[in-house]
Amino acid sequence: MKLGLVGYPVGHSLSPWIHERLMEQQNVSGTYELFETSPESFDSYIETLKKEGLDGFNVTVPYKETIIPHLTDLDDSARVLGAVNTVKQTERGWIGYNTDGIGFVDSIKNRFPERLHNEAQILMLGSGGAARGIYHALIQSGVARVDVANRTPAKAEALLEMNDTMVKSKALDLQEAEEDLARYDVVIQTTSVGMSPNHNQAIISLKRLKPGAVVSDIVYRPMETAFLIDAKAQGASLHYGHEMLLQQAVYAFKIWTGTNPDAFKLLDEFESKLKGV
Repeated sequence: MKLGLVGYPVGHSLSPWIHERLMEQQNVSGTYELFETSPESFDSYIETLKKEGLDGFNVTVPYKETIIPHLTDLDDSARVLGAVNTVKQTERGWIGYNTDGIGFVDSIKNRFPERLHNEAQILMLGSGGAARGIYHALIQSGVARVDVANRTPAKAEALLEMNDTMVKSKALDLQEAEEDLARYDVVIQTTSVGMSPNHNQAIISLKRLKPGAVVSDIVYRPMETAFLIDAKAQGASLHYGHEMLLQQAVYAFKIWTGTNPDAFKLLDEFESKLKGV
């Protein structure tokens, strides 16, 4: 198989390492390359890439939306979200998918199988691109409530417009979220706050956290953010950003190959790589 990643920049990406391990695990022969192109050259570069005989590729920033006009069709998730992170070559042409949200939800289920139950109360912090995918997947997962907190509540309100389910949702500002924290079973940090080099920053205090809650941060560099360190001090169960990264890659690999790789088998090795061990 001929696979790869389109983005700018992509030199730091861990995707080649992940997909090479998945190929080994599933006995799939192939390559995974980095395809870096500047925004000014993107359209012509993609048209050239169509002639390369790729079986599929991932798409990362800043091209998750700008790739769409180059595709033949979108799956339901990509269509709702207006963003694509995975493309598969088919007889009909390039089909776009979005595995971010389902990758996140399944990574939570892998780690904490009983936490996303039908009475679960979820708080999501942030309402950007990553939040859209996660919110969409969460409201499909059968939980009772998913509230969204943002510095600008109007942006959180806009996110709730995609909710056509029976799941309850409301928009909050960050102070309201912090004050009402004790009601939530799962708290998810979806912004870039706390990402290196600003690793001492945290979006809210977790002092009012519900005992035994699950706290997740999608930032994976550093692996243990200031937000997660605070969560640990409050006795929370921790869910790390690299688990989402790995699971969404597994979903992309399934789409391309039809195989069913096991993300958990790679998790320890992936953690060691992130820690530089």
